[in-house]
Amino acid sequence: MAEQAEKMIEEIEETTENLENSDESTPKTQPEIDSKYRMIILAAQRSKQLQRGATPRVEADPRKTKPTRIAMKEIETGKVHFETLTDTTVSTKQ
Repeated sequence: MAEQAEKMIEEIEETTENLENSDESTPKTQPEIDSKYRMIILAAQRSKQLQRGATPRVEADPRKTKPTRIAMKEIETGKVHFETLTDTTVSTKQ
């Protein structure tokens, strides 16, 4: 279970780094957040990016609003793009 969580975190970090460097004009279908734990991990990763200086993708005053709240709002509005790992993706990377 811990290994899966670590792999998921690594994949989210890799995906978010790729998205920051890629062209955001290309539309992508986003998977559904299927558990509150996945949402927490995604919000934590995005919150770290905001704390390191990333520009918020929603209208919010970064001086008055905590990065975690901004990250949650971005996820709710669909502004944060991510991919989920499937069993076949995990087995092919090993």
